[in-house]
Amino acid sequence: MIRHIVALHFKPGTNAETKDRLYTALAGLSAHIGGILDFQSSKNVTVEPLSRGFDDLFWFDFTDAAARDAYLIHPAHQAVGAQIVAETEGGVEGVFVFDVVAR
Repeated sequence: MIRHIVALHFKPGTNAETKDRLYTALAGLSAHIGGILDFQSSKNVTVEPLSRGFDDLFWFDFTDAAARDAYLIHPAHQAVGAQIVAETEGGVEGVFVFDVVAR
């Protein structure tokens, strides 16, 4: 299983409704893309001042790397990804991606 973790540094003016709309769109990708096992999103709740503005997080669990790779190039993912980048501080600089092999 591949866990695809994405931390976001949203622009200061990005409101909760916009974030919810983006997370709902991401959650809906499982209806269009095979191999998605789970989707979760969360707000950073750390008390440490180390987040550097990356205070929002989501992740997908994929059956394998092939499913993750199909997701990356899927037009539905590309569309919501562009919306996310438009809402993050510095565009793509406001997105941090980390993939791990999970058990």
